Amino acid sequence: MVVPEQRLAAESLLEGLQLYAPLGVALVLVGLLIGAALSPRLSVVATRFALIVFEGAIDRHRSERTHRLQAARYATPYRVYATRTLLFAVGGGIAIGMISAYTGWWALRVLAVELSALPESVTSPTAPVAFAMLLASAIGIGLLAGGIIYWLRWWYPGSLAESREKRIDATMPQIVAFVYALARSGMAFPEVMRITAAHSDIYGAAAEEFEVGVRHMDIFGRDIVTALREMSDRSASDTFGEFAENLASVLQSGRDLESFLETQHQEFREEAEAQQRQLLTLLSTLAEAYVTLFVAGPLFLITILIIFGLTGAQTLTPLRLFVYLVLPAGNVIFMAYLDTALGSFGGIGRGTPEADKTAPEPVAGGVNGIPKADQGQTDGGHPVRSEVARQLALYDRLSRIQTRLRDPLGTLRQSPEVILYVSVPLMIVITAIRALLGGPLTLGRAEGLLVQFAVVVVGSFAIAYTYHRRRIERIEAVVPDFLDRLASVNQAGVAVIRSIDRVRESDLGALNPEIDRLWAELQWGASIETGLKRLEARVQTVTMSRVVALITNAMSASGQIARVLAIAAAQAKADRTLKRERRQEMLVYTIVIYVSFAVFLAIIVALDTVLLPNLPEAGIGGGGTPAGVPTGGLSGFGDVDVAAYQTVFRHTAYIQALVTGLIAGQMSRGDIRAGAVHATVLLVIAAVTFAVI
Repeated sequence: MVVPEQRLAAESLLEGLQLYAPLGVALVLVGLLIGAALSPRLSVVATRFALIVFEGAIDRHRSERTHRLQAARYATPYRVYATRTLLFAVGGGIAIGMISAYTGWWALRVLAVELSALPESVTSPTAPVAFAMLLASAIGIGLLAGGIIYWLRWWYPGSLAESREKRIDATMPQIVAFVYALARSGMAFPEVMRITAAHSDIYGAAAEEFEVGVRHMDIFGRDIVTALREMSDRSASDTFGEFAENLASVLQSGRDLESFLETQHQEFREEAEAQQRQLLTLLSTLAEAYVTLFVAGPLFLITILIIFGLTGAQTLTPLRLFVYLVLPAGNVIFMAYLDTALGSFGGIGRGTPEADKTAPEPVAGGVNGIPKADQGQTDGGHPVRSEVARQLALYDRLSRIQTRLRDPLGTLRQSPEVILYVSVPLMIVITAIRALLGGPLTLGRAEGLLVQFAVVVVGSFAIAYTYHRRRIERIEAVVPDFLDRLASVNQAGVAVIRSIDRVRESDLGALNPEIDRLWAELQWGASIETGLKRLEARVQTVTMSRVVALITNAMSASGQIARVLAIAAAQAKADRTLKRERRQEMLVYTIVIYVSFAVFLAIIVALDTVLLPNLPEAGIGGGGTPAGVPTGGLSGFGDVDVAAYQTVFRHTAYIQALVTGLIAGQMSRGDIRAGAVHATVLLVIAAVTFAVI
């Protein structure tokens, strides 16, 4: 016999299960969708289910979205991606709608309990009014969430394709020069395409586009014209697509390929010059906008808030919110936009042709000098045991660490970011010790310690980066002269190796020690390819990597590479000229940033040292005010927290020094790392100024 209490408990449990069953279903659905996105096995199951349910609803915008996926280099076919998109949108919309209904019901009950404003008939989930409200809100939120998921799933490939387009357009002058030089060496064009595709680590996204044509030739057996047109159709860049289409037409019609490539090379060089003029115009506009919005604007707003504060209004909290949140966030957004703007013009930042090269592996590549293609095989082609390969990989990693520790200056020369692994922990320890042993930790002491921490960390990185950048600039400045002289000697009939001997006797600045070392390696029996690869590994710049790739590949077609070197020298000279002009023009914007910060600091100091300290200690209209003088809204002078305002002013100057310095480097060099020098200088100026006054 069932006890009444047990029956009531069972009925209550059953009612609870019925009530929360939809919520459980929604949570399970969310878990399955997350699993389908992360787990390969669940992804396969989800894909099969999506194809069965949604395949009939994916024909709309097929060609446009297929091209979007291909341009973004997605390996997922259109029908799979489209059906999975519908699955995530529908499933996510249903789950979010159901969860939002329960969230609204709980919020309704909490509000009713807290305010005692709603009767039980409304807060009960079975009440008609509550049910209708929750159902309508759940449907609306579910549809909105599903639409957002659907839009995001199709927006993301388009965003990737747009990013690829910028990277491709940024390297078009260099990639066309490379193709032109190899074609002039007498190499067959299919082989030119294979070599270009193999150097995507040097030429970036533009070289990756050639992989599409190479794959269609080598795997699918297509002819070169069809492969080039497939490259054109799949490319994310309209510029590259037009180049590939014109190239296919030239090859199909039998016209002079070298003349076409020479014309294209000249056109892209002129386009690069036009883009630089547009870039400089844009930078001048952005510099003026920055000074207006983030230098004059904050000063105007701070002044207004102070005036309101003097009249008795509570403006200290809004001022702090602006200084500690709005001002840094606005500068970060401006940096992101500036980086995007520079990238859209073939940029001058990291990841672009002018950026420094990431340190490559040893000469032969791979583990312990074993090329990647040969890892896991012996000379006889038999597999090496995986344990041996792991041991070699571990030894190689330990050797690199040991080499870095033995030559710290060489490590900083190649990777200036390494200094942060030392300076940040060291300064944290030093700052903590000073804070503990220096007496009571007041706000002033904490502020001083943080400023010193920032100056040392940012300053040490600035020194390392400057050393790293100047080395690259010295080497890249003489590369065109090196190529010109090498081409002249080779054109006179001297072999490549002897040409290197002749060239090393001339003045090549920072390259002389490296060329002497290359000649010594050749004297000891190293091949020219090995010697040049070792030179590339030592110098570690993009320009030298391109030179080595061009020379080694051109030599496989002919020993007379003077014409090839002349093309490379012309392109290197054009790049050097563009960088020199850009640096001279951007020097003006750097000066503008410094002057604007000086004005900003001067006004902040005036407010800090002149206005606030000279405010009356008692409100106007007090004992020191003559009778009959109207006070009005100025009676709040005595209530102003002068120390708090002065602290906010100092912090404003420090924040402006840091972000303004970074933006100055980004404008002048196109690399935010270059701003570390300016940020350090401005921080020191601000700290010394406040220490003196």
